[in-house]
Amino acid sequence: TLTGSDAAIAETVLREVRTMTRLETIQFTMEKVIVAEQGQGALGALFGDRLLFVAHGQVIAGIDLAKLGPEDLWVAEGVLYARLPQAEVFLAALDNEKSYVYDRETGLLTKGDIDLETAARQAAEYEIEKAAISDGVLFMAQQNAERYLDRLLRDLGYPEVIFVAPEPEAVTTPTPTP
Repeated sequence: TLTGSDAAIAETVLREVRTMTRLETIQFTMEKVIVAEQGQGALGALFGDRLLFVAHGQVIAGIDLAKLGPEDLWVAEGVLYARLPQAEVFLAALDNEKSYVYDRETGLLTKGDIDLETAARQAAEYEIEKAAISDGVLFMAQQNAERYLDRLLRDLGYPEVIFVAPEPEAVTTPTPTP
């Protein structure tokens, strides 16, 4: 607790406000063990640095309804046809309260790299997103979006809704953070 002359002044600066049109349809929560190391060659016992990081994170995916245009919805013979945008990953993030360094070994003549944990955290976010994609998060997000919108559109009075496959886009793959 800060009192008297120790009081801190905090200011907040709003940088950006955006309207969101995303329909989040699935969340994966997963753990991944990341090994980050540096200088593990012949002199690793003297100058090396190695840590074992247990990453707990989540991946949220869905469809961006801003990409849905008038040409993507049409009615023919009483049937509503809809071409939804492809599912995408909206968020891949670590839960910092549940992620932790399990073990760290530094060489006898080094204090360790202060950026090694940061590198491990960045690698963990990339690996969690990559694992979610390989486990089918995008496929499941697309299916969930179709199920949800099917119910909504039927409630709006369309007795039959058929979803047409989305236009193929570039494959969504996570990009490692430098």
